[in-house]
Amino acid sequence: MKKLRLLDHLNLNVYWFALSYLWNSMGPIILPNLISPPLVAESIKGSALGLLSSVGLVLAIIVQPVAGFVSDRSTSRFGRRRPYLVFGTLFDLVFLLGIALARSYWLLFLAYFLLQFTSNVAHGPYQGLIPDLVPERSRGTASGIKQFAEIVGIIVTSLVTAQLMKNGQTLTAILLIMGVLTVTMLITVFGVHEEPLREAPHESLWQTVLNTFNVDLRQYPDYFWLLVSRLLIVTGMNLVRNYALYFIADVVIGPGVPQVERMARANDLTGSLLAILAVTIAITALPTGILSDRISKKLLVAISGVLGAIGAFLMIFAHGRTLLMLGGFAITDLLVFGSIVGLSAGIFLSANWALATDLIPVEESGRYLGISNLATAGAGVIAGIGGPIRDVMGYTALFLSACVCYVVGTLLLAKVRERPRLLNT
Repeated sequence: MKKLRLLDHLNLNVYWFALSYLWNSMGPIILPNLISPPLVAESIKGSALGLLSSVGLVLAIIVQPVAGFVSDRSTSRFGRRRPYLVFGTLFDLVFLLGIALARSYWLLFLAYFLLQFTSNVAHGPYQGLIPDLVPERSRGTASGIKQFAEIVGIIVTSLVTAQLMKNGQTLTAILLIMGVLTVTMLITVFGVHEEPLREAPHESLWQTVLNTFNVDLRQYPDYFWLLVSRLLIVTGMNLVRNYALYFIADVVIGPGVPQVERMARANDLTGSLLAILAVTIAITALPTGILSDRISKKLLVAISGVLGAIGAFLMIFAHGRTLLMLGGFAITDLLVFGSIVGLSAGIFLSANWALATDLIPVEESGRYLGISNLATAGAGVIAGIGGPIRDVMGYTALFLSACVCYVVGTLLLAKVRERPRLLNT
């Protein structure tokens, strides 16, 4: 592995920007706007959103590690990862268009389900590129750049997608996502050089698929506990993020405002909240990645969990009250508490991913990082219960549930041991 230049890092990580732009547009903004009256009744919109998100993510849990493991063993002359990136992205375009044109909940459900499939065919192999090509001593830095690319995706989402959805321009918002996916895929495909795998185990494709989850995690107990911890902490993040638009519409703005005006204002505030989150994450992600090459990654993850618990708890008391005027811009309690969640996310996403790459066998990085999606997508599935919690018990119960997830996930880090030889001093 040679030392990478800045351009190499950019080519390697630019598709993370596209994935971030896709899913941060889809999850907290586009889907909540589409899953609302008249498509579904107001009283069940939380449950309908939770069902759609959860079922799609169950598929992601299966597809991402399978695609990653198949790519680990690919002997294509174009490399192990890039052919899957091309295939998955091209079919993403088809199903994104299906979401834009869906005129019923179940057509939307089908298009979203298929989008999860094809996106994870690309995502699983793609995340193997950093362990493949980045020296171990630089993976914290690479992880920070990866996270920075994802942050830029959140920023663009807050500036573009939220405004387009506010004006009812769903098709335009989705066409822009399609364009970003295509351009970044081409940059990665032509800008990254992979050495083809010379020889792979002699197994059929079907045997490879069946063996994907045949992993003895007892051989890697620290990685196992890291996954359990990640599952709970990311569940906490999702319980706050996924229902933010509904919380803003129902509590911060309130039911006294007509539906159309309420959703327009909610999109506006959600965009501002995402922007604040993105800026907070941007300030912390790259320094965290660089710092994690020098100090304990586990300590940084624990700090992020504590901050997340504080932020989730404080969201209970957010009502949009202005705390400070800054150059004509109102700093509200919602933005301040949201920035604490963003600070937590920025530290967590850089340090946790870097720690995971240290704990897995490099030769099967596609499979093991795909299996880490059991925690990431699994957290999205579990967070689907936030819909019924919101519909039946309200937002206080929702945010308290997020707080509990953060706390328990942080406590479980005690079972994770970092390998001393991997700590750079």
